[in-house]
Formats: sequence, C-alpha cells, structure tokens
Amino acid sequence: MTRGRIDLKVVTDRASAIRRMIAQLRALPCASIEEFTSDFRTPAAAESLLRRAIEALMDIARHLLAKGHGIGTLEYREIARVASERGLVTDAALSSRFVEIAGFRNRLTHFYNEVTPGELRDILVQRIDDLERVTAELEAAATRLAPDA
Repeated sequence: MTRGRIDLKVVTDRASAIRRMIAQLRALPCASIEEFTSDFRTPAAAESLLRRAIEALMDIARHLLAKGHGIGTLEYREIARVASERGLVTDAALSSRFVEIAGFRNRLTHFYNEVTPGELRDILVQRIDDLERVTAELEAAATRLAPDA
C-alpha cells in the first residue's frame, strides 16, 4: 500500500466520538454489580458504547498505519500490535493493553454471548482510562506524522 496524507479531521472526529462514548460509559450506574444489572439496558448500553469506542480507536490506528506507514488492512489485534511496533503507542504496558482492547472488541462482536455483565462492569470501573490513554497516544502520533500539523 502506498503512503498518503494523514487526515487530522478523521483522527479528531473519531477521538471526539471516543471521548463522548467514554463520558456516556462513565455516566452508567456501576457502583456495584447489583446496580449495574438492575436495569437490563445498562449492560446493553455499556456493551454497545464500548464496542463502538473500540472500533473508532481502531479506525484511527488503521488510518495512521495506512496513510503514515503504507500498511494496509489488518485484523484488529494486528492493527494494535503493528501500531505499537511503529511507535503510534509508545508506552509498553499500554501497547499490551491496546492488543487486549482489540481482542475484547472481537469478543464483543463474535462471542458476545460469552461477555458477562460483570466483565463489562469491571472494564468500566478498572480499565476505561486505557481507552483514553490510547486515544491520546494515537492523536499525538497523528500530529507527528501529519506534514503540516
């Protein structure tokens, strides 16, 4: 694949969408598993918002790999792994989490019946910051890669 021009609007639009979804995820009641599951719509909303936020994150990484590095379509885990190898996510621990995030999106999409409300709640309580951190690293990488940023 031939390198192209990084479109910062694509990156900022997706990053803004991710932040909106994270804000909505943080607004969900999840002080306890009982609270989280007391309304069947809460886990469903969490699942949808989380999947969409991860997909937007992967869209940013895919765009940066394609336009900034000339690397074509990859499976989500590979996008995360190659993005880290190419310096789009520089923190080693966060790079590892990015691969896990990509894998979790695959579970949400293909093995949704195995994802439990407790697992969703745990992610919201313990891991939602990882999405924000990866988003920020990808935005910084976009700025570095864009010639006239």
